[in-house]
Amino acid sequence: MDCFYAAVHVRDDPSLRGLPVVIGGSPQGRGVVAAASYEARKFGVHSAMPAARAARLCSRLVFIRPDFPRYRRESGEIFAIFRRYTPLLQTVSLDEAYLDVTHHLEPFGNGTALAQDLRATVLKERRLTVSVGVGPNRLVAKIASDYDKPDGLTVVPPRKVRRFLDPQPVRRLLGVGPATERALAELGVSTIADLRAQPRELLQRRFGRHGAGLYRYARGIDERPVNTRRIRKSLGHENTYARDLRGLEPMEAEIDRLAGKVAAGLSKRDLSARTVVLKVRYADFTTLTRSRTLPWPTADHAELAAHAHALLRKTEAERRPVRLLGVTASGLEKGAAIQLPLFPLESSG
Repeated sequence: MDCFYAAVHVRDDPSLRGLPVVIGGSPQGRGVVAAASYEARKFGVHSAMPAARAARLCSRLVFIRPDFPRYRRESGEIFAIFRRYTPLLQTVSLDEAYLDVTHHLEPFGNGTALAQDLRATVLKERRLTVSVGVGPNRLVAKIASDYDKPDGLTVVPPRKVRRFLDPQPVRRLLGVGPATERALAELGVSTIADLRAQPRELLQRRFGRHGAGLYRYARGIDERPVNTRRIRKSLGHENTYARDLRGLEPMEAEIDRLAGKVAAGLSKRDLSARTVVLKVRYADFTTLTRSRTLPWPTADHAELAAHAHALLRKTEAERRPVRLLGVTASGLEKGAAIQLPLFPLESSG
């Protein structure tokens, strides 16, 4: 979907049309941009930016508080349309999905015609635009969907995959974040064509198992199926504070509260976690994470909090003001874990 959160508000309030709209917290406080319309992006405004900075970039910004229940309802309506075309749908987020239409092309005949009809249906019924990429696999379709936004349709047939991928910046590939992009730049790699020229052995030596994936992706090879069962990978909660937290005592109290919400969420879903992740953002917006993998999965509030407290002490939080804290459980497993004691039981003799 194109700029989904902002587009929903603009559709429902025509007076916003053509204006630079930002979904996020107040610029007078400590809000952060959750989404920005294309008009706002022209001024350099982007998601995760402090709202106050966004306001300095453009004095005409219209700030709107997020309404996630509204976005979830709209997402459900749109995905229901997608399922008319194929039952093989994998949701990635509220505004993005993969559709496997290999065996569901009738009566359209090909993927291009199906995509055109899908876009027209969403526009007619929901009055929102969607950009679609059509390709032989998830990797190519994803890159194609971002190629001509907003309201775009990019089709990459199998015979043209290499021609399409080669000029793309390497950061477009799955798994290439800032750190990997910098490491590839040290090898003289900036485009997918550059990456394709690298020997598999070099990539595996430099990036381990991820190197083999980069080698395949540079050739447009992606054998991942569309997974119709969405598997939750993590569950977390975080909070940005109106006033910076100072000292360990208030931070530990917040960690206890956040860990409690995580534990409740795990229990509600009959899940347990093998990894605890702590997120800390200092007053200067420097953000870091610390994680700990546990010897056995847990959903226990006290245990999650204890590990998060230990991770907090591995940061500079005691000496620096903190504006955000978050606790996340990952490595999720189905079923409540058997709780073992934190400390060995003493022998009774």
